[in-house]
Amino acid sequence: MVFDLGRIEELLDVLGTPQKAYPSIHLTGTNGKTSTARMIDALLLAYGLHTGRYTSPHLETVRERISLDGLPVDEERFVQIYDEVAPVAKLLDARRTESLTYFDMTTALAFATFADAPVDVAVVEVGLGGADDATNVLQAGVTVITPIGLDHTEWLGDTVEDIALAKAGIVHTGSTLICAAQPEEAMVPILERCAEVGATIAREGLEFGVVDRQVALGGQVLTLQGLGGVYDEVFIPLHGAHQAQNAAVALAAVEAFLGAGKGKQLDVELLREGFARVDSPGRLERVRVAPTILLDAAHNPHGMTATVTALQEEFAFSRLVGVVAAFADKDVHGVLDLLEPVLDEIVVTRNSSPRSMAAADLGAIAVEVFGEDRVHVMEELPDAIETAVALAESDQDGALSGVGVIITGSVVTVADARKLLKR
Repeated sequence: MVFDLGRIEELLDVLGTPQKAYPSIHLTGTNGKTSTARMIDALLLAYGLHTGRYTSPHLETVRERISLDGLPVDEERFVQIYDEVAPVAKLLDARRTESLTYFDMTTALAFATFADAPVDVAVVEVGLGGADDATNVLQAGVTVITPIGLDHTEWLGDTVEDIALAKAGIVHTGSTLICAAQPEEAMVPILERCAEVGATIAREGLEFGVVDRQVALGGQVLTLQGLGGVYDEVFIPLHGAHQAQNAAVALAAVEAFLGAGKGKQLDVELLREGFARVDSPGRLERVRVAPTILLDAAHNPHGMTATVTALQEEFAFSRLVGVVAAFADKDVHGVLDLLEPVLDEIVVTRNSSPRSMAAADLGAIAVEVFGEDRVHVMEELPDAIETAVALAESDQDGALSGVGVIITGSVVTVADARKLLKR
């Protein structure tokens, strides 16, 4: 990867600066970006706005990255916009030593699609970092930083402070930042960036947050403190305290965008309607029952901590087997350490990405964490899932109500599993 905003800026300039045709809400962070973006999108739709949403990576089709009014852009429109952008990109590439990247192109396609629609607002997730990410051409009026932890250290730095510094680069002059609760070492560069550019900051735990959270059938019921007041009886069909946190961040971002705050509240019925329609594929997503099969895209210790906490608090498995495939450049040992207390057995495998760790190598690390008797190594994901289901069902005397399988470790692992299991 070569981080150079000059390429995407030149491409967008030739295309007529489509990113300036609408206001934007721009999100960064280590975990929770996509779920939060989907919540923001759902709330804005509930309030009657036409939305564009840009997130990454995708699970099944690249069109998922570019959504209009909550739905992936259709094939005809996608091809139409590509045919307009691709010749320009080819001409610009011929003049440069470094060509536009895949992410540069999908970003340009998204911005052009939103302008063509047109949308009232774009909800845009960074690809990596913030300051040098292709999406940072937006200079959005409302920005969001979800929780920050260690990830992508080879590009962003090996400390939380370095990573926070890179991510704070999406905050520009006069913008409003909605910031999730952060470790102290992350808050310092964030606050310094806000002071430097004269941005307004609203912080979880001070200006907004989760007041109360109750587990409910199919999700949870929340009471949220927003910028404009308290909103109660808010149901979200997602599991985990981390999703409640994402909901509080999403609410504050929408309030900031719509001008709520200081006693001016949003319509609570529309708010409830928007949150109730949220989904987040691949985030503790139930795709089968008897036994229950969950898909979760946690791929670093920070994300896996949230997943494990949700499993312990909101699911009552009598027996849980994990299927894990992860990228070789991730903190695999840290992820497995967190999974060990909640899994009875683990099946390790590989996913379809060339970055995937070899099953044998992952198995060796798993043996260190789980012990040899609890680890099973399968070269192919379909065989791993079949083995995990058989292990989950063993010694249950036919009673499968408390039996589960969780497939996790990477977004690609979840995408591969969804193709096999989701109908």
